[in-house]
Order: sequence, then C-alpha cells, then structure tokens
Amino acid sequence: MSSSLHDGIVDLEALSPDTIDDIEVAILGLDAAGTIRACNEAASALTGLSASAMIGRHYFREIAPSTNVPGFHGRFLAGIRKGRLDEAFEFVFGRVPQPLRARIRLAQGRDGYWLAIVPLGMLAQGQSREAVRAAIGRRARAEPVDPMLCEREPIHIPGALQPNAVMVAADPVSLVIQAHSANVLDVLVDDGVPLAGRALEDVLPTAFVGQIRARLASQTLDGGRSIRRVLRLPGRDGLSYYAVAHAHASRVIVEMELAPELPEDFGGASQIDTELAVTRLRAAETLNGAARIAALEIRALTGFECILVYRFDADWNGEALAEDKVPDWSRALLGLRFPASDIPAQARALYTKARSRFVIDRDCVPVPIVAAPEAGNAPIDLTFAQHRTLSPIHLEYQRNLGVNGSMSISIMVEGKLWGLMIGHHRQPHYVAPETRAAATVLTDAFAMRVQEIEGRRLWAERQAHLDTEGRLVRELTRSENFVTSLTAGSVTLLDLFGATGAGIVSGRTVTLLGRAPSEVEVRAIADWLRQTLPAGTMSYATHAFAAVYPEAAAYQGPASGLLGTFVDASREHLLLWFRPEVPSTVTWGGDPRKPVLAGCGPVAVLPRRSFERWVEERTGFAAPWPEWQVSLATALAQAVEGVVLRQRRKIDELTGLLADKEKLLIQKDLLTREIDHRVKNSLQIVSAFLQMQRRQISDPDARQAFAETSARVMSVARVHDSLYQAESVEEVDLGQTIENLCSDLAGMAGDGHAVDLVAEPGLMVPYRKAVALSLIATELVTNAFKYAGSPDGGRVAVTVSAGGAGVVRMRICDDGQGLPEGWADAKPQGTGLGMKLIRAMLDQINARIEVANAPGACFTITA
Repeated sequence: MSSSLHDGIVDLEALSPDTIDDIEVAILGLDAAGTIRACNEAASALTGLSASAMIGRHYFREIAPSTNVPGFHGRFLAGIRKGRLDEAFEFVFGRVPQPLRARIRLAQGRDGYWLAIVPLGMLAQGQSREAVRAAIGRRARAEPVDPMLCEREPIHIPGALQPNAVMVAADPVSLVIQAHSANVLDVLVDDGVPLAGRALEDVLPTAFVGQIRARLASQTLDGGRSIRRVLRLPGRDGLSYYAVAHAHASRVIVEMELAPELPEDFGGASQIDTELAVTRLRAAETLNGAARIAALEIRALTGFECILVYRFDADWNGEALAEDKVPDWSRALLGLRFPASDIPAQARALYTKARSRFVIDRDCVPVPIVAAPEAGNAPIDLTFAQHRTLSPIHLEYQRNLGVNGSMSISIMVEGKLWGLMIGHHRQPHYVAPETRAAATVLTDAFAMRVQEIEGRRLWAERQAHLDTEGRLVRELTRSENFVTSLTAGSVTLLDLFGATGAGIVSGRTVTLLGRAPSEVEVRAIADWLRQTLPAGTMSYATHAFAAVYPEAAAYQGPASGLLGTFVDASREHLLLWFRPEVPSTVTWGGDPRKPVLAGCGPVAVLPRRSFERWVEERTGFAAPWPEWQVSLATALAQAVEGVVLRQRRKIDELTGLLADKEKLLIQKDLLTREIDHRVKNSLQIVSAFLQMQRRQISDPDARQAFAETSARVMSVARVHDSLYQAESVEEVDLGQTIENLCSDLAGMAGDGHAVDLVAEPGLMVPYRKAVALSLIATELVTNAFKYAGSPDGGRVAVTVSAGGAGVVRMRICDDGQGLPEGWADAKPQGTGLGMKLIRAMLDQINARIEVANAPGACFTITA
C-alpha cells in the first residue's frame, strides 16, 4: 500500500481510521494552518508521541520543527495558496542517535491535507560528529586539558555545508566549477552532465555570472564582500533562490538556498520593523540599557527563544551582559561569566572575519563537499561561507547547553571583536534571509551605540585625566625638582588613574603618596621591574601583582594593582601608582578551571557539560588599568624626561661648554693682550728708529717726512697700548688714547707746541674705529703744528665727546689764520699723502668731516 500511496492512488479520506493505522508509513492529517487533526500509529512510532499528544498541535513548529523551512513547510504553504497541494521529495530528519532519511508526500484531500513520511533508512552523522559522540560514551572522567587543543581545530575548513543550502566553488580566473556540495541537484537541474569542470554560465543565470566577473575584475569580491541576489533557475517551476557569491582563498564560492514564497511565511522582518528597532536602540543612554533593548528587539525580529548580549573582557572571558527570553526558558545566563576556552582563539578570529552564523538544526546531517580531481588536494576554505557547518565540538557544546537552533553575530567596536549577539532555541529554528540581514544590521547599530556611549564616557574620563596631567606638566616646567613638582603641589600623581597610592623612585631615593608599600618594598619593586622588563620596554601594568610577584602578597591590600613607567632609558627614575585589592564574587557558568575535557580515540578534547552556577571568591585583584591609562602614564614619564631631565642634562652640557669657552676666552684675552703689548713695543721701536734716522738727515723735507711717519706709527701704537690696559680686548677708551697720542705729538713738535685736550671719560669705541680716529687725529694735529703755527710754536685744541647712541665726535682746531678760500681744490703744499690718508680712514669707518674757520682751521669728525 505504501507504493500506491506514493503514486497518489489511495484516497486516504475514503479509509477508516483503523485502516489508516494499518498503513506502515507515517500518515498525518493537517489543516491549512499545519495543525494535526489525525495521525496513525506509524506516525506515533516515528515521532515518539501518542496520537493524543500530537493532535491539535502544529506539526511544523511543534512536532517536527526541523521541517519548518522553505523546502518543507514552505512547499506546504505554497501548494495551499495554489489550491492544489501535490509535492513529493526527500528530507532528512536530524535525530539522535541517528538521522532518518525519508520520502515525503504532501497531498490535498477533500477536507484537509495529508502528510505521508516513508522512512528510507538511517544515516550516519559524519565521521567527526560520530567520533565526538563515541568519545562521550567512552569518557570515564571529566579531566581538564590544555585549551590550546581547541584552538588548533580547523573550523574554517569543515568540508561540509548545512543541508538547507547548496554550494559550488569555481576557479576565480576561468570560473570553471572545481567543487560542489553533494546536494547541489536540490537546486540545479540534473541534465545528466557532471557538474565539475563546467563553467558557471552553464548552470547559473548569465547576468549573475557577469556580475561576479565584474566584481572579480574590480577586486571587490574578497575580504568578506559579496554579491547577494534572488535568482530564478530554469526547470524549477518559478521557485526563487537566495544566492550569495564571494571570493576567498583562490575560489569563487556561490551558495544558494530556497527562498520563502512570501516573507511572512517565516516571520520575515520588514524594513519598518528594523528602522523602529534602530530608533529605540539609539535612544538608550547607558550600555546596559542599550544591551537590553538590543536583546529585546532582536528576539522580536528573529523569533529565538533567548537572545544574549555577550561581552568579552580583556582576557577573552565572556559575560552575559543582557538577556531576553521566553518565560519558560529555564536556564538564565544573565550575569554569568564564561571562560575564554568556550570561544577559543581561532573561533574569535573567525568571528572577526565572518560576522554572522545561523544554525537551523544542531542535529542536521552535514552535506559533504565533492571536489573534482583537478581541484587538487587542498580543502575548500569556507571562512566566509554563510552556511558552513559548525565544528562537531561546538555542536556538542550546544547540546550540553540545551540549545538546538542558534545564531551568533559579531559585535565589532572600533574594528575589534567586542562581543557577540547570541540567539538560542531549544528546537530547530529557521530564520529567513531578510530577517538574518535585519538582525545583522541591528547588531551593527548596537555596536555603534556601544561605541558612542563608551566613547563619550571614556572621552570625559580621559579629558579629566589630560587636564590633571597638563597641570602636572606645567608644574614641571616651573620647577627645578621634578619629584617635588609631582608630589608636593596642589595636584599630584595621586590625582591620576583613581589610584590610592603613588610614588617616585629617583636613584635610591623613594618618595611616597597615599596608601603604598614601604620605601624598602618599593625599592625592591623598582629592582624587579628593571630586571623583568625587556630592554626598551618602559611601562608595566597589572591588576593582580601578587600573581606575578609573590612578594607583593605581603601588601596586596593597598597594592594589588601596579602601574609603573620608567622616565629615562637608564631606568634611574620610575613613576608608580598603586590600586587596592577589591575582593569580589564572580559567578561563572560552570567551573572555569574545567573549560574543556579530555576526549579519547581521535577526539582530543570535549566541551564541558556543566553550566551550573559556580561561584568564585576572588582576592588579590584590583580594578584593571585600561590601556589609555598606561599610555597617559607613559606620556607623563616622557614629559618628565623631556621637560626636566633632558633640560637638566642640556643645562649641564651647556654649563660645561660655557666653562670651556670661558677658559678659551681667558686664554684668548691673555694672548690678545700679549700680542697688543708686543705690537705696541714693536711700533714704538719703529717710531724710535724713525726719530733717530730723522736726526741724522739734514734735508728739511726729508726730516719732516720722517717725523710724520713716526707720528703715524706712534698713533697706532697708542691704540694697542690702550687695548693692553683695557678690560676688554674688543673696545678702546678713545679719550685716553687721544690724550696719550696728543702728548706724544706735542713732544715731537718741539718747544712752544702744545695741545689743549678735552675728552669725555670712559668713551669706549671698537678697535677698528679707534685706529682710524687716531690716524686722523695724528694727521690733523701734525698739519696744524706744521702749517698753522709760527716758528716759535702754536696751540691746538682737541675735543672728544659722545654724539648719540654709538656715535662719537672729535673736533680739532688750530690757532692759525684759517684755511684760504678754495683750499680743497688748491695744490697741496706737501705730498698730499696726509689728506689721502684722512679720506681713506673716513671711508673705512663710514664717518664724515666738516671744515670751518673759527678763526683758525677747525675740523669736526663724526663717526
């Protein structure tokens, strides 16, 4: 009779209940809503439920929820809407201990609808899953093992797909199919030609393949980016399929799944639902409030029985921050913590790349991937595959937790894995593609709200610390002692980082603030840090100091937390902050000391089985130091090094250089004075020789020439004499120099000749200007004695005075008849060398000369 039933020959409604009970295949009568109104004994045996326990209940949602998918329940609804339900197909029921493959017939009766299930045989769950189950059966004790074993599980290459979808993998250059899932013909039409080795264009719409080619050419199909389209395939009676294509690890992977005929068939989320949920989420003012709203809204969208907002701490332990669940959900996880091994490192890395994962049925039979020989032996990397099957160890973890259908969406904050949005269902649970996308969008909106809330809080906290640190740095710049400026002012180290103790180690000197270990203990801490920290590492922070430095147990009350940063590369100076012990009670979901269990046979580890509340009393812990606080402490140390120590080193360096230069200047001054003394003596010797030679000459003109030359040499000698006697080797007292010079010139002129000098005392001029003015004075006084005086002598008046800032005025007047008209153009009485010398000296020092008769000749030089 069963074969007749398959052929649609038997009219079930014409049979009596007893006759239907005699049929060997499972028969269920359904109404249009899917509610069971009749069933036979074979159906009871198949489901394990009595007829009374099934009648009146929804078959697809309550009795066999793994059938509440478009490929089963969706066919039922579509046939009813068409007015003719007549479907035949195969389906695998994921059951433990063994799944069941069955032939399904959906048919329309006169007053309702019939579902017939013909078992075709039991299936294996796959070698890896069976190995896990076998290991569980053989386990003799719960023995903790190294969690690193979990981290080596290759979860990105499981070699299988969830059965609700199909997959093809193609070469990214030729787009020739190299591998596919074993169930690919559930979607593609079987034309008798093997799929491997064919081009994608042969089996998929040309426009879709063209889009894949274009995205490959623009290199915008890798790194998790994808193309999502709804496709209609030939030979599939107008059915729609969701297709997702991406490129990764030298493969183009295309996944396809049957789409619901109507979104409302499976609770598809609408755009307005998503927008309203995002609006409510953005109105949340606190992190906990945002987490509660996110859990509530995502559960309403997806229909999961429980939604958890799961946050990672700095050590990757997890905490259930918020929870929204149905009233009869017995296991509350809110507030519990979970060890890092529950989600090992390679799983966290995968969550960072592929940010969402939905599992319809924990007990489904994974569909293996079949590769063509030319594809090579390398496994297909399914990192970004939407329907990648999960690790058998993870699935067993879900079983231990009492979860079947599940969801996990990464919460990414500032590019880092902050936590997970987790959905749990006790039965298989299908979520439509639009709803998956909406849940992902809402999770991203929550992540953005977390970033806003946490960013605002951290910004305010950091600004307050930056202000305090800025005040400390200003104190540093005004103080010669950095220890005093950081410990004795209105703002001190103790005002940073919520510390209750602080200290500075400078050499072997220790200065302490607040509650801190003793000076001896702090010196020991400094020595330990110098020995422990690698070269080039300047900072260290821990919230459990005694765990790494056992000696700290003696003072863990005031100093369970330590933040230290060296100021200089030589590690002579050290800034320290201390935080007190904060005894606490942490409630774990199970014993964190037994995160995974030893397996046996081919299975190295097994997931833990207990999630009962396990309370840990924690001592020796302080509040952790956030990374930004460590950075600020390092910045302050750099400021100390830059503003004070470096300045002190620079001052010491400059002081040394200054001392060296002062020594050189003293030596230079001595040398210069010695040179001036020797030059003066040499010039006086030359002048004396000229005078001796003059006395031996009888020619009056020659005698006069020798006298003038001697006077000029003497004028320069007088300048060097003044330099030798002066405090500075750069400047000369002009009045004293001219006075000595005029005395010499009057003596050389003979009896009856005199110079009346009026000189402003202390009139200092540069050496170069003094030489020029001395030569000019020599020429003018000599000429006055020579041309203006009488044979019996004459008098010359010389005045030297300041003429303003940096200006001197020298006036030389004789008592003669004055200069005749046109004297400047007349032929000189002598050689004319004197006036040439005067003009040259005037040009050299950028001076000017004024000539007048008053009544004798008067020369005024301004320089």
